[in-house]
Amino acid sequence: MNPFLSFLIRTFFAIPTTIVVWLVSYFALEQTFFLSTVFAIVAGAIVFYMIKAISKTRFIKRNGLTRKEFGYIETNLEEAKRKINRLNKALFSVRSVASFKQTIDIVRISRKIYSITKKEPRRFYKAEKFYFSHLDSIVELSEKYAFLVSQPKKNMELENSLRDTRLTIEELTDTLEKDLYEVLSNDIDELNFELDVAKKSIKTFNDREDESRRIK
Repeated sequence: MNPFLSFLIRTFFAIPTTIVVWLVSYFALEQTFFLSTVFAIVAGAIVFYMIKAISKTRFIKRNGLTRKEFGYIETNLEEAKRKINRLNKALFSVRSVASFKQTIDIVRISRKIYSITKKEPRRFYKAEKFYFSHLDSIVELSEKYAFLVSQPKKNMELENSLRDTRLTIEELTDTLEKDLYEVLSNDIDELNFELDVAKKSIKTFNDREDESRRIK
């Protein structure tokens, strides 16, 4: 579920609970204003986090994971999010028209893999190379490249290093595309299967139509 929508749902139930508990405590149980407020806030917080826990449990089960597996994936996703932010900062600090498209592609692919895995944590296992190797490499190279390209004076050795780094980043961009393809591989296989079934159905229908025309 969308995090913002989930927050709204929890708030929708927590606020009425807080109000009802305060009214009952203050008027029915004749507690002081302060105690009634404390009881109301505690009750609202319990409802808020209880719904959050239930939603999380359902989400984990729906994705066929154990709590330990989900915790492991969640930790790695949080780390990956920080790395992608670093990547974004490094790449967009390089103000080069020539590398702009490549910058957009790298950030787009990285965020897409992260977004898909965030929504369906089970896919994390198909993207392990991205999270444990390729993302680290592209972040480190991008940060070093951004630092070197910002230097005011460049000699031949530095220019060669920058060129080699650009070429390596290009190769890593292709690798990221393969990572994305791997994450989506099951969807692609299912789509191809459905397309084959649809084509066969169309062919069978057309063959029957042709046969009907010949009989007439």
